[in-house]
Amino acid sequence: QVQLVESGGGLVQAGGSLRLSCVASGSIASINYMGWYRQAPGKQRELVATVISGGSTNYADSVKGRFTISRDNPKNTVYLQMNSLKPEDTAVYYCNANAKLVGPFQFGMEFWGKGTLVTVSS
Repeated sequence: QVQLVESGGGLVQAGGSLRLSCVASGSIASINYMGWYRQAPGKQRELVATVISGGSTNYADSVKGRFTISRDNPKNTVYLQMNSLKPEDTAVYYCNANAKLVGPFQFGMEFWGKGTLVTVSS
């Protein structure tokens, strides 16, 4: 199977920065895309940013200009650099990946990490 492990969350003051990392491991043949979602208390989970193997990225309007997603394909790792953090960025951040497993099946499957908590104080 595939396991996604996030790291880098924590407590930071408004205006500060954090860098989240997510490492995918397991019986991976290839990864089609990776991304980050977040869920704040009382709100639905929302997409933050995604990146495909070719490097194309997509961001939620709320984080454009502040967050940067990047991917190290050989290491099956995705990063989220978060700058100019705001209290409204407080949420559990989840890593997501669409990956093909080693074996005869050639379709991609969705995998999720357990999440890492980011808390931004005023």
